[in-house]
Amino acid sequence: MLRIPWTAKKTNERVLNEGNKRRSPVRTIRKRQATFLGHVMRRGKLEHLVTTGKFEGKRSRGRQREKIMDGVATWLGTGKMLDTLTAVKDRDLWRDMIANAYKQGT
Repeated sequence: MLRIPWTAKKTNERVLNEGNKRRSPVRTIRKRQATFLGHVMRRGKLEHLVTTGKFEGKRSRGRQREKIMDGVATWLGTGKMLDTLTAVKDRDLWRDMIANAYKQGT
């Protein structure tokens, strides 16, 4: 065994540099958003209505906010919200889509 004292500390950044890796918080956030979105869409309750934007009332004036669905659809490369909604129903397909998008680093 190596004789490394317990007081020798190695930061996370140093370990990543030694492995020639970089942190990408944006990719991690997108992955978590997509995972949460799949969970919410499969339940089909109030959260489903809010994330798809299908609730009654007037739209506010000015530039419309970007929906979570639109951001996840562009990240996954599906393009259309309908394709994304159908893919969410199949859990294995959804996991594969998230994993592929995460590996590509988009």
